[in-house]
Order: sequence, then structure tokens, then C-alpha cells
Amino acid sequence: MRKRVVITGLGCICPLGNDVHSTWNNLVAGKSGVGLITRFDATEYKTTFAAEVKGFDGEALFGRREARRMDLVSQYALAAAQQAVEDAGLEINDENRDRIGAVIGTGVGGIGTIFENIKTLLEQGPARVSPFLVPRMLPDTPGAMIAIHFGVRATNYAVVTACATGANSLGEAAEAIRRGQADVILAGGAEATIVPIALAGMIVMGALSARNDEPERASRPFDADRDGFVMGEGAAVLILESLDHAQARGARILAEVSGYGSTNDAYHISAPAENGAGAALCMQAALESAGLHGDEIAYINAHGTSTPLNDRSETAAVKAVFGEHAYRLAISSTKSMTGHLLGAAGALEALFCVKAICEGQLPPTINYEKPDPECDLDYIPNQARPAHVDHVMSNSFGFGGHNATIILSRFDGERA
Repeated sequence: MRKRVVITGLGCICPLGNDVHSTWNNLVAGKSGVGLITRFDATEYKTTFAAEVKGFDGEALFGRREARRMDLVSQYALAAAQQAVEDAGLEINDENRDRIGAVIGTGVGGIGTIFENIKTLLEQGPARVSPFLVPRMLPDTPGAMIAIHFGVRATNYAVVTACATGANSLGEAAEAIRRGQADVILAGGAEATIVPIALAGMIVMGALSARNDEPERASRPFDADRDGFVMGEGAAVLILESLDHAQARGARILAEVSGYGSTNDAYHISAPAENGAGAALCMQAALESAGLHGDEIAYINAHGTSTPLNDRSETAAVKAVFGEHAYRLAISSTKSMTGHLLGAAGALEALFCVKAICEGQLPPTINYEKPDPECDLDYIPNQARPAHVDHVMSNSFGFGGHNATIILSRFDGERA
């Protein structure tokens, strides 16, 4: 029998709130976290808005000295991890720290640190570059900082698969637990890319919406008038445990990680295959991993970026995998509210799936106004929907053709 992996704690920092409770309430209320960029002057950019984290104070959480040692991406990750550990009621001590690990991914890493230090190098010379440049910029630093903070010494690494990173981190963490490498893993993703160079790069490749006159309505997945995604930022961390370990310590079990798929399109560095072949292969692999039939999935949290190509491709992939059941599925893209958190997106959206199971509410796709004939499924338009769901799927697809699908299930003590 395959070792079962469950979720016992949740934590997040995101554009809708700096904790799970406020984030979830804003999500089901259909609120947008998108607005004009405040981090820097973006008036000369074609896109002047993003989904920023609001009211986050790393110095208040970690102290000024410690905060200075971390890029914002690591601060977000550590803050989310602290919430998740507390939510799980997980006591870390000398008896268990060698069996607790961290798998925290990021698509980009400390790009804010890189950008600021390149400016310093060019303007003030090499001697003025920060001695913290290298550790602050590395993509494995968020997970390393979590390990140092909690003193956990089991497996620890960063997954980097662009916008599939968060989902791959959860899937790989679950597989590490199944292999016996750890009893508990703090798993998730973090991103802090709302900096001038990243914004400029996304704009010139034509990926972002330019709906500057109405930023809150800019992210409109599956809508016929969609024109690109909205950059977001933040982190989400979930506590994954072997079922035996969770039950032995009397943990509250929120959901089970029942399936995981990971594939590649092998098609294009930034565009999905139009027929969604790689995504379909990934969803099918996740179903097989979970031992489920397609008609047992009740809800999909779609990758749903609000780009013309992605939404059409993902819709085609869902139809290819689920057949007629595709038209009975409830599907939503929460990126319509959070923006696209890139490497953190899959982790945050998996967190939303856990909450959907626990709370009996499916989050909406807001800004859905004009149906696209090529995207003709049920995208839960504009208002949350009450629903009892036992098995849900979360899709994440990234540049480079990376695909990751997680299936989360209501915990059933009898399920093999």
C-alpha cells in the first residue's frame, strides 16, 4: 500500500490578505487584489498595475537585522511557513526535527536583490555591492531560511519550474514523504517579482494585460476580451505529513494529497501547445496516481492566466481528459482576484482547493462578462458557489512547457 500524505496546516501571504482567514473571505467575496503599482513609479510602463501584497512588514515580523538578510521572497516564504506551522499545531523539537523538511520553490528567486545590486554596482562600484547579495538572490534561500528558523534538518530543496513551481513543490514533497525521506514537509512556493526589470520583461514579451484604466477588471480568465495576465506576488506554505505521523500526534487533517502529475509540452519556451496535449497528459497522470476516474473530480482550480493562448489550451485539455464530464465540472481561475503569483501560484491555489473542501464553497472567476466560444465550460462566473466536493484538481503550467497537476481529496480514513 502506498503511504498516504495529508495536509494539516496552511499559511499564506498574498494580494488578498496576509493570512489564510482574510484571504479566503476576500476570495469567496469576489474581491480583487489588483491595483496600481505602489512599489515604484510605473507611469512610463505600458502596464502600470499589479497584484501587490499590502501591509506586509518584514521588520516587524523578524526584526530589522534579520529582515535585511532576506530578499522579500524569503520574507514572504518564512511568514507563510510560520502561519502554517502554527495552524498545524506542529511542535518542532529535538525529538522530531531530523524528520521534518522543507520544499519551497520559486520561479525567479531574489530578483529584487539582483536588480538593486546591479544598480549599486553600476552607480557606486563593486565595493558597494551587498555582502548578502548571493544568499539573498538564490532560489533555494527561502527554504533554507525556513529550515534555519525552525531547525528542521530533513530533506530541503527548491523546485524551479516557472509557473508550475508551487504545484510541483507540493507534489515532490508528497513523493518524498511517500519514499520515507521525512515525516513532515513544509511545502509551497514564494515569489516577489514586482520590480522594474521583471515588469518590463513581461511587458515586452506581450504577456501582461494593459487595461490600465480599470486594473481590478484586468484579469479576466476565459473571457473573450482577455488580453494578458496580471503579475502577483506572495507565498503559500502547506504542512504535509504522512498519515501515520499526523494521526499519532492527533493532528487535525484538512485534506489528503491523493494524486500528482508532472509533464512537459516539449513544444515552445513560452507558449502552450494549442491542443493542450501536455496539460492533458499531466491531468491524466494525476488521475492515475490518485486511482480516480475523471467523473469523480468535482472542481478544478484552473491555471487560467487570462492570456488568449493559455485559457483556450487549458479548456481543450480539460475536454480531452474529461470528455462529456468536462461540461459538468465546476472550474474557476482564482488568478482573476490574486493575479498570477508565478512560482507561488500553484501552492496558493492548492491552498484554496483545501479550503474549498473544508468550507463547502467554490471560489469564482471574477470579471467574466463575455463568453469565448472556444472556452465554453462552467467557470463559476463572478460569484462563489456552495458545493460539497470530495475530489478537486489544481492545474499549474509554466514557461518551458512545464505542467503540474495536484489532486486533493476529502480525508477518508478508510480510503486505501
